[in-house]
Amino acid sequence: MTKLSQLVATGGLLLAGLGSAVAESYTAKHEAGRCAIRGHCGSKSLFGSQLPCVDNGLAEEPDDDLRQKLTGLCGPKWGTGPVCCLPEQVDALKKSLSTANQIISSCPACKDNFYNLFCSFTCSPDQSLFINVTKTLEKNGKTLVTELDQLISEEYGTGFYNSCKDVKFGPTNSRAMDLIGGGAKNYTQMLRFLGQERFGGSPFQINFPTEYLEPGMGARPATPKKCNDEDPNFRCACVDCAAVCPELPAIEEAGSCHVGKLPCLSFASIFTYSVLLFSLAALLVGHVAWRRHAKRRSERLRLLADAAPSDDDDEGDLTENGAMFDRPQRTYIINTWCDAAFSRLGHVAARFPAITIFTSVVLALVLSAGWFHFELEKDPARLWVSPTSAAAEEKAFFDSNFGAFYRAEKVFLVNDTDTANPGPVLSPETITWWMGVEKDIRALKGAKFSNTLQDHCLKPTGDACVVQTVSAYFQDDPDAVDEYWEDTLRNCADSPVECRPEYGQPLEPNMILGGYSSSGDPVDATAMTVTWVLNNYPEGSGELDRTMDWEEALKNKLLQLQGEASDRGLRLSFSTEISLEQELNKSTNTDAKIIVISYIIMFLYASIALGSTTLSVRDFIRNPAISLVESKFTLGVVGIVIVLMSITASIGLFSWAGLKATLIIVDVIPFIVLAVGVDNIFLIVHEFERVNISHPDEMVEVRVSKALGRMGPSILFSAVTETISFALGAFVGMPAVRNFAIYASGAVFINAILQVTMFISVLTLNQIRVEDSRADCFPCVQVKSARVHLSGGNGSQGARYYEAPEESLLQQFIRKTYAPRLLGKKTKVAIVVIFLGIFSAGVALIPEVELGLDQRVAIPDDSYLIPFFNDLYDYFDAGPPVYFVTREFNATNRTQQQEVCGRYTTCQQMSLTNILEGERKRAEVSYISSPTASWIDDFFQWLNPDNEACCVENRKPCFAKRDPPWNITMAGMPEGDEFLHYLGKFLNSPTNDECPLGGQASYGSAVVVDTDRETIPASHFRTAHTPLRSQEDFIDAYASARRIANEISASTGLEVFPYSIFYIFFDQYASIVSLTATLLGSAVALIFVVSSLLLGSLLTAAVVTGTVVMVIVDIIGAMAVMGVSLNAVSLVNLIICVGIAVEFCAHIARAFMFPSRTFMERAKNRFRGRDARAWTALTNVGGSVFSGITVTKILGVTVLAFTRSKIFEIYYFRVWSALVIFAASHALVFLPVALSLLGGEGYIDPESDGGLEEDLASRRYRALMPDGDSDSDGEY
Repeated sequence: MTKLSQLVATGGLLLAGLGSAVAESYTAKHEAGRCAIRGHCGSKSLFGSQLPCVDNGLAEEPDDDLRQKLTGLCGPKWGTGPVCCLPEQVDALKKSLSTANQIISSCPACKDNFYNLFCSFTCSPDQSLFINVTKTLEKNGKTLVTELDQLISEEYGTGFYNSCKDVKFGPTNSRAMDLIGGGAKNYTQMLRFLGQERFGGSPFQINFPTEYLEPGMGARPATPKKCNDEDPNFRCACVDCAAVCPELPAIEEAGSCHVGKLPCLSFASIFTYSVLLFSLAALLVGHVAWRRHAKRRSERLRLLADAAPSDDDDEGDLTENGAMFDRPQRTYIINTWCDAAFSRLGHVAARFPAITIFTSVVLALVLSAGWFHFELEKDPARLWVSPTSAAAEEKAFFDSNFGAFYRAEKVFLVNDTDTANPGPVLSPETITWWMGVEKDIRALKGAKFSNTLQDHCLKPTGDACVVQTVSAYFQDDPDAVDEYWEDTLRNCADSPVECRPEYGQPLEPNMILGGYSSSGDPVDATAMTVTWVLNNYPEGSGELDRTMDWEEALKNKLLQLQGEASDRGLRLSFSTEISLEQELNKSTNTDAKIIVISYIIMFLYASIALGSTTLSVRDFIRNPAISLVESKFTLGVVGIVIVLMSITASIGLFSWAGLKATLIIVDVIPFIVLAVGVDNIFLIVHEFERVNISHPDEMVEVRVSKALGRMGPSILFSAVTETISFALGAFVGMPAVRNFAIYASGAVFINAILQVTMFISVLTLNQIRVEDSRADCFPCVQVKSARVHLSGGNGSQGARYYEAPEESLLQQFIRKTYAPRLLGKKTKVAIVVIFLGIFSAGVALIPEVELGLDQRVAIPDDSYLIPFFNDLYDYFDAGPPVYFVTREFNATNRTQQQEVCGRYTTCQQMSLTNILEGERKRAEVSYISSPTASWIDDFFQWLNPDNEACCVENRKPCFAKRDPPWNITMAGMPEGDEFLHYLGKFLNSPTNDECPLGGQASYGSAVVVDTDRETIPASHFRTAHTPLRSQEDFIDAYASARRIANEISASTGLEVFPYSIFYIFFDQYASIVSLTATLLGSAVALIFVVSSLLLGSLLTAAVVTGTVVMVIVDIIGAMAVMGVSLNAVSLVNLIICVGIAVEFCAHIARAFMFPSRTFMERAKNRFRGRDARAWTALTNVGGSVFSGITVTKILGVTVLAFTRSKIFEIYYFRVWSALVIFAASHALVFLPVALSLLGGEGYIDPESDGGLEEDLASRRYRALMPDGDSDSDGEY
């Protein structure tokens, strides 16, 4: 056992240095002025400590030399009177107290009580009144004391303990009580530790009975000093005494506004909807009552009126239905321009298909060449944190000044294979086996560089690696695991200082054991954990490559050990520093198959569904050969190829620009572009088929031009709003969001361009093929049986449809059943009530959306890291370290010193150290649990001349004869050059047995000194968080650290920031709520602007924007219900939701504002005004929206349900399912109703208002398309 090991058990060591006089009997007399022990009498063994001798003689007056030594050590109160000690005893006492002094001297009250106890024990003239020798040993003619009783009053013992229980020892960032009292929880435990006979402790047994029957004996009357003593000379600092800490301002928790148990937003939403609902109910009741009153009144008037028919009734029926009288009469110039432009574009693309297709392909290939510069960013730190963010800059500052944060390799060994009855993990066999495992790991070599643990481990005090393991309690010696192993374990857990590992830092039991909180007995622990701490190096360095090579070998070894542990009935989980990134990449590879299957299903559906636009079951039965011609599988495939071309072109374009892609881009952008592209393809094809019916005699180029002229502005509307919505993310600093936004907006924009150029050309060629009766997929094969030769007009003798294509069942359902019923008055009221209710529920649920992204979600379900993270949260009872870093701290200035110190009387009340200590005392809100390691306080303590082995110059204590002397007022502390001189010595002073305050191990890398500028460019003050067991804990801990740093900066004027290894991953949550609101709000605002411009109506734009807002709010509410938290991944998805929601709504809104005359005429007399236009919009494009987007997305999203990745199941399947449900229902149900109620005035559709020719075409279309019962005047 080293000297330091002995000294930190101070009480017992002090007693080892005490002596006594030779006596022939035990303490026979108990009276004032009489001793019980005195002098040195020898030791039990050759290497044992000196034992006192029995001496019941009278106290004697000391000589001047002894008096001077005694008063110098124990204080002026020993300046008079006899004593029961000799000079050698005082010398031994001073030597023993020197170590204790370094540990507790920062708290004068604790020091005084500690010194008073042992000075009285050693030299009190009344020893016999409170000390009674009970056992002795005869050796060499002397009587050595081997056991005695010492009486301490409860008042003094309690006061002594209370004055020392919160004293901190800065270098080890721990409680001094762990060192001087064995981690005692009360004064009796502390005294028991001090008096226990053991190696490295007291050489004889000292008992501290609370009751004693010996006549004439009793606890000596003494009043202990309090840590907040009235005498300022004994008052301790805030860091050592909670009672003197300044009261910190109360913290107002975020989101603390509640009405009862409901958040204010939830209450407001529910209350507002309830008020509106009751108001509507009242209005309906009033309306019904008024209708009944009006009906009775009308009946009375009818009896008085003339019932003769009016001559005006025979003026004739209307030549047109009522809806046509409300048909828009105005034109919108922007729409006219867009229509004309797209018509010309369509004509050019149809007129020169080969050139258009070739140009498009070449352009896509040129852009796609950027794939040669393609780079995929996988580093989470670079993905989720902006390189210009405070967290990234602070990490770079910390790493550059203090070195990269160490690497941790961690293992859990758990006995829970019987989940119903988990048992203790430790047994002699398990401990011995694990010691062998650790030995093997020490010898483990990397595959490439043959390096070992010793080459990479952290060694703070010499050659010993930092390995936190229960084996250290047994000195890594299998022979020490004997039949008393349980007692050894308990003793070490109670007093870790006695069982320190080779690297010297006491190991608290919560660092290595878990799962025994219910019993409190470490023997019952169901889990043990082992941590190897390795040095870290800059990325790309050779040292890092070698370290990762060894970690790979360690990972393989631990995977093998999982089988061995299982054979023993145990479960082993682990994580190495390289594990997380490897498992994240494995997750992506697993998801790739599911994603590809999802897209293939969407491809097939789109290709097959497009063919059904002109091929009905009846056509197939009449002439099966026509299916070979009317199929549009090739057209669908080309449409999908265009989607892929736009994606590759976008990725290539931005790869040229050096923008790294992310896994989100690879996984998600195809889904977005498919959602947009397939819908546009359906719209173009459906409109083209209508033009084929209404204008069969026109050239193909003209028909294509008309179709694009009508659908082009609608495509422009959706493409512009989506591109702008996605592009907004480019202004976000978070690379994962920014890069996704740029790539997505580029892909959507390129896709739109290719659709109105290349796809139009392919559509033209396909129509030529159809009219020449050539087979789909095999255009060289002509299917003559599918031809009907007609003498066509316009000089064309080519093949024609033998009859108009039959209206699809979906279109018939929408026209005959769905649209009329949806637009009924009662139905509209119900729709508005239901959807506003869903919206109110969504708003009410917004506060329930949690923040965070659990690491367990981001990796495959079968990953070996899942059990590790579970064990980490369940069994590990220690929090991560946190550093409060100062920048450009002028520590040579006294005022600046007082702004950060905490242990001296002139330190500012709200100094850095005092604020941190105050926050530690309210850990439930601050998440700070450990004392602060303050280098400046320990530096000044190191200068204390009482610590003779610390700061030494010319073989003397540095400040021994300083004027003014070293004192707790800081008057004698160094400044300027002198400060830097001694600071350099302190930082290079070894932390050893003689001087545990030496700064080399504890602070050697914590302070950066700039001697040229006489300042401290960087330093840190170390503490630790409470155990963090959830994403909420991590986020709150980070937010709390930010708050504390800001308060320190405001109070001291210093630039201070917090740093912990996990902060960079949680920095996004400090602003993600406001960022989400800003992005979504900006997107919505731009949607309103673009809608107003392209639709020509503020009212309609407001309805569309409001519908999109309702969809997004409903999705956010669904996130709360489905357990989807808000993070960068879900933020990307919400941006996607905005774009797709616009896609759902845009085409219906435009069809409402520019109603097709052909469709509107079919409304007959059922609808008027806005209702007629809403019916027209649904009938015209509702089928395309349903089959083009809704069904496609349902198929694609359903496949994602089978993914093995939690992140895809939660953040993609759940969110996209909600998107499809809410966007489709709002676009096809709520939006038509809202437009019929609040939509703006419509405009003439240029493509359907061309005079006599268009009127005839419209009549032709109506004649060919059966109306069924659509002309009946149902109730409206």
